[in-house]
Amino acid sequence: MNITKKIKILLQEAELYHAQGLLNEAMEKYNTATKLIRNDERLKGKQNLIMGISKKILALKNDIIKIEMAPKKPEVSAKIQDLIKKMYSFSPDKSEDLKALDGAIALAKFGQFKRAISEFNELIKKDSLRVVAAKSMLRCHMALSSLDEAVSQYEQWISDDRFSTIQMDKLHAFLENILKKEGIEKKLPRRKPPKDDTGVIWVKGPEIEDPDPLDINSIGITNYRGLQKGQVVEFKVRFQLGNVVSLLISIRDKELIDIFKVGVMIRDIQYYSTAALFNASGLVTSVKEIKIGPLRGDYCVDIKIVSE
Repeated sequence: MNITKKIKILLQEAELYHAQGLLNEAMEKYNTATKLIRNDERLKGKQNLIMGISKKILALKNDIIKIEMAPKKPEVSAKIQDLIKKMYSFSPDKSEDLKALDGAIALAKFGQFKRAISEFNELIKKDSLRVVAAKSMLRCHMALSSLDEAVSQYEQWISDDRFSTIQMDKLHAFLENILKKEGIEKKLPRRKPPKDDTGVIWVKGPEIEDPDPLDINSIGITNYRGLQKGQVVEFKVRFQLGNVVSLLISIRDKELIDIFKVGVMIRDIQYYSTAALFNASGLVTSVKEIKIGPLRGDYCVDIKIVSE
């Protein structure tokens, strides 16, 4: 097939996809056609063709923006939310508390943030889950773009006797670094060290061992296919449970989902933690398309951090 005919077919397919509402697929066809035109030195009228496609891409982008700006129903019914929890908290090997934690995280992954916040708030009553539940609550507030709510919640915990000073120090570092990652420089208040009966202020000494894993804000993976081949693609970490991080792949970036296959070990991932940048491998443990709620069409990917 000659290049002119191939470009013509790509443009016809793009128009058809656009008319059917398959906007991302249409964008892919336009980009492929543009690349073919630019790479063929013999093709006549290249600039006119590219300008014509650019106008179509601009119209397509405007349609995508309209859809993205359209109001979405943020919460699904309570019945569907309960079903989401059951789907991801059925492991017979886990305690009831850990099942409840898995269920709350599942709700958050599927965009049911308000219900998830409520359930994380209940899990804060459990000492062994307090810090991970609190961090997950803060992540939910950030996912809702409720920065003030996240800070306000943290400030309430400062005077909450259920949290130890060490736990509050961890939450302080966690939230400050998340805000910094979002480009917000904010000094958060800290809990004052406790006094004993003599009035002596006790400060926290160095801990021998901190069992908590590093908090990962985002990861960078080198893409070896498609238009972004050879580029490091950064993904924001939506949630983290131990050494497993969860990513949200937007439907707009559907071609990136091919990077992730369950059981595949991805080498040399760049992990951006609250403390440092480090490289390690990652085992893809789950890839699920979200089929309900405001994130419908997006993909949730779980990666287990592996040190080799």
